[in-house]
Amino acid sequence: MKKSSFTLVAIMCVLTLLFTGCGSKKASTDEAKEIKIGGLAPLTGNVSVYGISASNGTKLAFDEANEKGGVLGKKIKFIVEDEKGDATEAVNAYNKLVNNEEVMAIIGDITSKPSAAVASASQKEKLPVITPTATAANVTTYGANVYRACFLDPFQGSVMAKFAKDKLSAKTAAVIYNTGDDYSSGIAEAFKKSFEKAGGKVVAYEGYGATDKDFKSQLTKIKGESPDVLMVPDYYNTVALVAAQVKEVGLKTTLLGADGWDGVLGSVQDPSLVEGAYFSNHYSPMDTNTKVQDFIKNYKAKFNAEPNALSALGYDAAKILIAAIEKAKSTDKDKVVKALKGVEIDGVTGKISFDENRNPIKSVTVLKLTGGKVEMFDKMNP
Repeated sequence: MKKSSFTLVAIMCVLTLLFTGCGSKKASTDEAKEIKIGGLAPLTGNVSVYGISASNGTKLAFDEANEKGGVLGKKIKFIVEDEKGDATEAVNAYNKLVNNEEVMAIIGDITSKPSAAVASASQKEKLPVITPTATAANVTTYGANVYRACFLDPFQGSVMAKFAKDKLSAKTAAVIYNTGDDYSSGIAEAFKKSFEKAGGKVVAYEGYGATDKDFKSQLTKIKGESPDVLMVPDYYNTVALVAAQVKEVGLKTTLLGADGWDGVLGSVQDPSLVEGAYFSNHYSPMDTNTKVQDFIKNYKAKFNAEPNALSALGYDAAKILIAAIEKAKSTDKDKVVKALKGVEIDGVTGKISFDENRNPIKSVTVLKLTGGKVEMFDKMNP
């Protein structure tokens, strides 16, 4: 190459660097040929059942969108990182998705502590973050870019208190809860407050540790108060232990729970242990709504499995993000965050809009356990 030619190229490169980065320019989000969206979920570890279910629901929604031509004429590439149910792993995975994959939004995390950690970490980039399933109240408080598809723990507690008073005519209630878990204690506190505000009496309020397996001491105290209902806000594996010991101590009452009960029939030794119990959830597969039934059919066809509530929430979280991108007519993160505020969708888990704290306004499904099966019993509107 002649010196003059080399000099000309060098000058051109310097000018290009000033304005575009001299060949190293990364395409802007809107110029990219595909839309990269990150996913965070525990795909291995103790809570992997939740992560797999939720991320599968999200994948289904994005695959359906791609089959119809994508969003804004572009195909969605969904990149999921396994954070193993750990907050530190979740932040590391978030950084990988942002820095290495250059995603424009995040669907996740799944459980509350990793979700809070990711929400905090996201304040640097202000990417749109939608958790499908984290119900702890603090998750959306970190910034205006953080939304959720599920209702909150306190909301569940309040709804089940109203259900106990209005639908079961309960006058007295007891609560047994995990003092070391934000999910359990948050629902317990809201239930107690709402039940008493409605004129009911909470005759016992008993706690246990996160690793406890023996609840007979607390349940014996509760038995002495003969409550009409017993609220057990915990996850299905612990609920199964509590339910067995309720029978052992001879406590006669109606058991109540929240969405952590989903799957309890697979954990109890005998379905009769939870016969007649009620729990709140995000949706019911018995719902005859066409949207719900189509989702179930398509999920089964794709994953050869029954979708649970987390699958439905993962699906709706993806639909919320798609709606925001379409509303913004852009994949620019700031425009999408702004558009999220006004999104309204008719989802599998209900009609969803958002309040000023970026939490969904939606109905709650109340399920009943009877005859070894889960039946849809009621739908409570906010």
